[in-house]
Amino acid sequence: MLATSDLWFRYQDEPVLKGLNLDFSLSPVTGLVGANGCGKSTLFMNLSGLLRPQKGAVLWQGKPLDYSKRGLLALRQQVATVFQDPEQQIFYTDIDSDIAFSLRNLGVPEAEITRRVDEALTLVDAQHFRHQPIQCLSHGQKKRVAIAGALVLQARYLLLDEPTAGLDPAGRTQMLAIIRRIVAQGNHVIISSHDIDLIYEISDAVYVLRQGQVLTHGAPGEVFACTEAMEQAGLTQHWLVKLHTQLGLPLCKTETEFFHRMQKCAFREAS
Repeated sequence: MLATSDLWFRYQDEPVLKGLNLDFSLSPVTGLVGANGCGKSTLFMNLSGLLRPQKGAVLWQGKPLDYSKRGLLALRQQVATVFQDPEQQIFYTDIDSDIAFSLRNLGVPEAEITRRVDEALTLVDAQHFRHQPIQCLSHGQKKRVAIAGALVLQARYLLLDEPTAGLDPAGRTQMLAIIRRIVAQGNHVIISSHDIDLIYEISDAVYVLRQGQVLTHGAPGEVFACTEAMEQAGLTQHWLVKLHTQLGLPLCKTETEFFHRMQKCAFREAS
């Protein structure tokens, strides 16, 4: 269980997180949205133990997080973060060594390292470029290497910061597929993003943050249908939700589902 209880965090005298009560164990994919400065990045750093709240707690396995060296080491094997810029967590020039870095630090046997690296590369669809120098990879490929580096820890929770930023449409589609494969293995994914389309399509639950507080939360369709909350948070409604709320059309989860429904309606009218 990963959650927060009345979590407060401030930089100097300015509170950034204000009494957050969040539970990330309830849904396979949880989305965090909000305007710049709403506290998403600070929340991620608190969840991963990089920052320590001045009041309240991050809850891990139902207990306040243990900030001892041993406690943080245990947390970071179960809660892994992938930053927006993959360059921040890539240290080697060859892919296998970079992905295996954390496991070697933990003293994992080489045979097990080889197995985990191979599985992670397969999961992020990176086998075909695993022998290329990292400096020759595209931005999207580097993101996948960074995700693989987190997956080898076999973490139960994966924190993704802007996973689709800088990706072309094909890369974005591939990222969605990777997230779904991670979840299919029984893991939880928490996504912080300005990509409303991504959050609406992939998330099972959404928290909307505004000035360090939860403005609203719930299922994506319910959250994004709340026009007032979207305006207060400085966000735009997903276009499928807008069609639903303004035109009364059925609420669809994806563009493919929407056009399929429209084709069926057109076929019925034509017949």
